Amino acid sequence: MLSLVLPKGSLEAATLSLFDAADLAVHRGSDRDYRAAIDDPRIDRVMFLRPQEIPQYVSQGLFDVGITGRDWITETDSDVVSITELEYSKATSNPVKIVLAVPKEHPAESGAELPNGVRVSTEFPELTRRYFLKVGVDAVIVPSYGATEAKVPDIVDAIVDLTETGTSLRKHGLKVIETLLVSRTELITNAAAYADPAKHAAMDDIATLLLGAINARGKVLLKLNAPDDALPAILAVLPAMTSPTVTALATGAFHAVETVVAKQGVNTLIPALKSAGARDILELPISKIVE
Repeated sequence: MLSLVLPKGSLEAATLSLFDAADLAVHRGSDRDYRAAIDDPRIDRVMFLRPQEIPQYVSQGLFDVGITGRDWITETDSDVVSITELEYSKATSNPVKIVLAVPKEHPAESGAELPNGVRVSTEFPELTRRYFLKVGVDAVIVPSYGATEAKVPDIVDAIVDLTETGTSLRKHGLKVIETLLVSRTELITNAAAYADPAKHAAMDDIATLLLGAINARGKVLLKLNAPDDALPAILAVLPAMTSPTVTALATGAFHAVETVVAKQGVNTLIPALKSAGARDILELPISKIVE
């Protein structure tokens, strides 16, 4: 039913991991193959392409659904429908940023302070051109095809580049003076596919599975038995953000308690629960949380 295009390159490994966690495992002969398959009746064609190309191909109807970043949707000015944001990127779950950076000793603190004729290297020439047009600076845009931060100051005066942590920029002696765009990974479609009831329903199903897998990351299910006289103390130990399920046991004088907690910190939480009187504590992995 659905034709799906997934990102090749920096987002590839994280995307494959997410689809695997969502029970939508992607099968292909090798990591060099551009064609793949997902054993799901809602998806009948899968292909890998560079994320730069995906918005245009989805917009043109060559694929029903794709995964790419808001950065490339904006750069290509593609007419697509965003089904949902997916909170993951190459290294973290944080969004990435397209920033304007200059040498750290440069006096400018904003893009508008740069002089006319400033040379700017970037992999996002259209987005950069629109930005400098907006701030009224006549910039010379120099397209880049990698290692953008290494081109300052020998080739260009400034760069517009993608950053997730800012480590590489700082390593190369650069400072950020503007954030042009905050970009998240998105599941996108086109208007025609979105208007098809069967395809729309299938897209919603896929989005539910992917979001469920994302929501479950970093969380575990705790189950325990609590003597009635220790129940208030046990509940007081559980994180305040949780709303545990408490059920009376048939044997009497005990309640079963279960709740979802962050994996981080469970190493101190479990001993604290035991000290408060909890028994038969189980820590279970969670593959999905569907809200």
